[in-house]
Amino acid sequence: MKVVIAGGHGKVALLLEQLLSERGDVVTGLIRNPAQAEALEKAGAQARLVDLEKAASDEVARHLTGADAVVFAAGAGPGSSVGRKDSVDRGAAILLADAAESAGVGRYLLLSAMGADLRAVDDESLDPVFRTYLRAKLAAENAMRSRSALRATIVRPGLLDDTPGTGRVTLAERTGPGPISRADVAAVLLALLDEPRLTGRTVEVIGGATPIADAVAAHAAH
Repeated sequence: MKVVIAGGHGKVALLLEQLLSERGDVVTGLIRNPAQAEALEKAGAQARLVDLEKAASDEVARHLTGADAVVFAAGAGPGSSVGRKDSVDRGAAILLADAAESAGVGRYLLLSAMGADLRAVDDESLDPVFRTYLRAKLAAENAMRSRSALRATIVRPGLLDDTPGTGRVTLAERTGPGPISRADVAAVLLALLDEPRLTGRTVEVIGGATPIADAVAAHAAH
């Protein structure tokens, strides 16, 4: 499989790149800072420089030529402005979808956020920047759902941490809040790349007791 990951230097992305490369897949990470290329190479990924906040769709599409799947794992990151929450978490996700359609890449995984639903984004008690972030994620999710040409799966992880992965999760349409290691999120994304039955679905995932392969297969069978 040939996979392109937007936000290739993110923590989850680097873990996924390593998993993909270790099993023999060809993985490319899109980054905007050339200083990040070495970390991707250590993870077994090819680095490609492209700024998803500034690039045109056809430029991004050139980096996706021949890919079997794309993963959107980019984010504006902690401390970023309201404007960047929108331009990255919404705008760049949609740009990648445009480019994927143009390049004929059917499979798209969107790493979203738990709480990216109407109840949360309308909660005026939330911090304004965080609320903008959730709204951006929701807009990106809705954009994916409207595209019949993309075999998209939306993934909403719980509270991310850097604890070692357990290989076990709770995965469902709704899980409720809970922590999950970034390593386990990466492993879930890997399993989802191999599971076409979850096309058009949104899944939430937190730490749990079910082996990842079993959790994905069981949910796909519903």
